[in-house]
Amino acid sequence: MKLRDYQREAADNIMREWGNVRSTLVVMPTGTGKTVLFADIIRQMQPQRAMVLAHREELIFQARDKIGAVTGLDVQIEMADYRADEHGMFSRSPVVVSTVQTHTVGGDGWGRMSKFDPANFGLLIIDEAHHATAQTYRRCVEWYQQNPTLKVLGVTATPDRADEAALGQVFESVAYDYEILDAINGGWLVPIEQQVVHVHGLDYSRCRTTAGDLNGADLAEVLEMEKNLHGIAEPTIKIAGERRAVIFAATVAQAERLTEIFNRYKPGCAGFVCGATDKDDRRRILTNFADGLLQFVVNVGVLTEGFDDAGVELIVMARPTKSRALYAQMAGRGTRPAADIAGLISDLETADDRCKVIAGSSKPRCLIVDFAGNAGRHKLMTSADILGGKIDDEILDRVRKSIDDAGKPVDVSAEIEKAKAEAERARLAEAARRAQVRARVDYRTSKVNPFDVFALIPAKERGWDVGKSLTERQENVLRKQGIDPDTLTYAQGKQLLNELFRRWDAGLATYAQTKILQRNGIMAPMRREDASKLIDQIAKRQGWGKQGG
Repeated sequence: MKLRDYQREAADNIMREWGNVRSTLVVMPTGTGKTVLFADIIRQMQPQRAMVLAHREELIFQARDKIGAVTGLDVQIEMADYRADEHGMFSRSPVVVSTVQTHTVGGDGWGRMSKFDPANFGLLIIDEAHHATAQTYRRCVEWYQQNPTLKVLGVTATPDRADEAALGQVFESVAYDYEILDAINGGWLVPIEQQVVHVHGLDYSRCRTTAGDLNGADLAEVLEMEKNLHGIAEPTIKIAGERRAVIFAATVAQAERLTEIFNRYKPGCAGFVCGATDKDDRRRILTNFADGLLQFVVNVGVLTEGFDDAGVELIVMARPTKSRALYAQMAGRGTRPAADIAGLISDLETADDRCKVIAGSSKPRCLIVDFAGNAGRHKLMTSADILGGKIDDEILDRVRKSIDDAGKPVDVSAEIEKAKAEAERARLAEAARRAQVRARVDYRTSKVNPFDVFALIPAKERGWDVGKSLTERQENVLRKQGIDPDTLTYAQGKQLLNELFRRWDAGLATYAQTKILQRNGIMAPMRREDASKLIDQIAKRQGWGKQGG
């Protein structure tokens, strides 16, 4: 299976990181092929054996099927009645997929983990790695890391800001950070529109915060009120039109009542599932939803992971959250392109072509509906938060206000670009003002901003980067390119290193070449060989050598 460009870049970065560390993390949003990525890593690491850990049954079977399809390897499951064959060197499967519960529940916390000899595994992969901060996962990592040559890879969608620092304690580095906005701009996911509906009576100001999110009991008291339930159900039906929607509720009681009210307004339109729903009933309800027999499916925490239905066009947040990770997981249920264009998109070479195909498809966008009330001191998540992981908070504040004031669906990506452009205009105006001041005092500097050379927005420091420093080897790479690492944060240094390596692997002009070309008014990107020839021509014309130019 051919990897997409960002998957190939992520795979290359993973292998590069493992040259310096034993464990690394990849951040990629729902619908961008995390399983395909780590399946390719398993293939590259052969003949070393791989253990894949997840926390839900659906993820286990998905991983088994995808790894087998990508690698052609035999993949066995260790979970419940499924047993991986550990007898004899030649009968062991090269890949085992298991749940963390199977590994750790029972046996004084060792579960079936002790069945597996760490010396037989060269690779440990943790799917949905934002859960890896839990003690059960840490126990598994410690067990397999008894093998000193073991490599560990974690993959996750956008994590919560609070999770980032904790993940930095589990994983030594972040090999690749591909956000939802990157995937939308790349033409791999559909654009997100957001509409905020203000409901009089929704008051979260008295809700306590427990474990980083709104307290469940306090939330239930607000969301289970009859008036508030109607305030959510009626606008949802009007906004939805004929679109199929996934509705996320906070409690089982809220989900049951919402479903009842939906069916009261529009008979037979809705069903609901929760953790206690019988497996056969859940399968029947989700099949009816996929087949269009149900327009709405209301759920409590069961469709956030492992649920894929490309026909979902509307996500209704019938529950607020302070967790960026949870909001991203919920939003991700609606960002996959329509199923009938998925193959076509993968065959297209450019982001513009992919975006055009999505725009002309049966699902040109996904709409996310948030229900707003009095949040009090709480900072509740919105689409702007999950799309703006690498963007300054000041810009995101502008976007949030614009969406909240609109009263209609707003293209969040476009709004972010508009806010970034406004911020960039302000930055350039300030730079021009400073240039005039410098001219008056007859002061001139030749210092070049490497982010301007590469047309990059400097990376925002993430929680997992706090307190980290570049290695001496990494600093030397930057210095050889004429970039001073002492002026950079760890995140910015890694960002520039990744860009340098990306350009080298792609045969593009080096940093030094790009700098010379831009100084001579040539801004278009080009290959290394073409840049070298052009610089030779410029040197001859201007009478300077490449070394001194």
